[in-house]
Amino acid sequence: MLEHFCECYSNLSGLILCPVLGSITPLFIPNSRIRPIRLIGLCASLITFLYSPVPRIQFDSSTAKSQFVESLRWLPYENINFYLGIDGISLFFVILTTFLIPICISVGWSGMRSYGKEYISAFLIREFLMIAVFRMLDLLLFYVFPESVPIPMFIIIGVWGSRQRKIKAAYQFFLYTLLGSLFMLLAILLILFQTGTTDLQISLTTEFSERRQIFLWIASFASFAVKVPMVPVHIWLPEAHVEAPTAGSVILAGIPLKFGTHGFLRFSIPMFPEATLCSTPFIYTLSAIAIIYTSLTTSRQIDLKKIIAYSSVAHMNLVTIGMFSPNIQGIGGSILPMLSHGLVPSALFLCVGVLYDRHKTRLVRYYGGLVSTMPNLSTIFFSFTLANMSSPGTSSFIGEFPILVGAFQRNSLVATLAALGMILGAAYSLWLYNRVVSGNLKPDFLHKFSDSNGREVSIFIPFLVGLVRMGVHPKVFPDCMHTSVSNLVQHGKFH
Repeated sequence: MLEHFCECYSNLSGLILCPVLGSITPLFIPNSRIRPIRLIGLCASLITFLYSPVPRIQFDSSTAKSQFVESLRWLPYENINFYLGIDGISLFFVILTTFLIPICISVGWSGMRSYGKEYISAFLIREFLMIAVFRMLDLLLFYVFPESVPIPMFIIIGVWGSRQRKIKAAYQFFLYTLLGSLFMLLAILLILFQTGTTDLQISLTTEFSERRQIFLWIASFASFAVKVPMVPVHIWLPEAHVEAPTAGSVILAGIPLKFGTHGFLRFSIPMFPEATLCSTPFIYTLSAIAIIYTSLTTSRQIDLKKIIAYSSVAHMNLVTIGMFSPNIQGIGGSILPMLSHGLVPSALFLCVGVLYDRHKTRLVRYYGGLVSTMPNLSTIFFSFTLANMSSPGTSSFIGEFPILVGAFQRNSLVATLAALGMILGAAYSLWLYNRVVSGNLKPDFLHKFSDSNGREVSIFIPFLVGLVRMGVHPKVFPDCMHTSVSNLVQHGKFH
């Protein structure tokens, strides 16, 4: 029975169609009937999440080839087709995407009074687009779908944002990602003219001249660096997080930041190996500067969301160091922190959201002594603080330690600077927790004291399970990824 189910439903198109149908259905229901709108959105996202691990059952981890490949003729006269597939690198990113969307809908459950069906549709359309990004095997669509994701996010920030500057932040977020990606479009057109197709699997077997590789690599770097984001094109991220609603910050930290690093792994590194080797010192320098700079900047922030946002930039630039280390430890290790980063900062933004719902402020100076009034949230906050500082036994440590090993084999100075960034990360994480949770209460600023309720605790539990599961028993992740990572190292001539 199970085998028959897998044969019938392991195709990837069903996973994409489910959130599309869920986003369309509420549009035919009046906004006054908010309860069925909520239930439809939550059920559609939960079905998609329960369905997403099904390909893992039949996934063959012994091959690096894309599996469950489907194709649909889209522009046949230009040899452009709708190709879907999955490999060991993208498998868990799809599951992470489907995991976070029900969380986002649950977070906005009580605040979904105005534009409720538009809220549900925006998140489900975004889920469809993000799943397609990780499963797309056509270069042109690999450009189209990541550039479509900012559209619903623009609406989420602009409509449900929390401050007066939300429109400016939405435009800044949208324009940064759009302008950076125009160079990527030029690179794809050049590849199309040389190969006659936008099929990613064919392009990976194409030999490009060294000069053309350098041009194509720079064009793709301009797009992916903004999405990571790397310094100095990181300014949009803190502003977007500050103005976004809690659910918007959760999904922004969880998935779209991975588009840049996933693009490097899927596009730049295997397709332009000589250019990648030439640019490795540049990436190392930029990433090391970003880790130290953003870690120091984090300690000077006064807004809780900005602290977590700058922390995210530091963690993602550590990932780029691992990706450009020419060994299995670095590249393989860089994937695990990306998955962990989808859990830890997202959960920290949820903690901030709980505080903001009660006290209507995110300024650090107004908080203190919450351990006596909110013990449950303080304990949860401490767990995610440990993960954010990469403590052993958490999901962050499992990925960041191999990155340091891989980077040290390539450049000991860069590995030392990355380790220094981790020490600074521990310093500002403990400083933040101490300021918010310890010390004396400040009743002049905070008047309403109530601990996390049952619904909020139930939202945190999956995050706690995920970070402990990855930290204590991470074997399932390297087992699925190892062949794909080894193929990437060999394909990139990193040996």
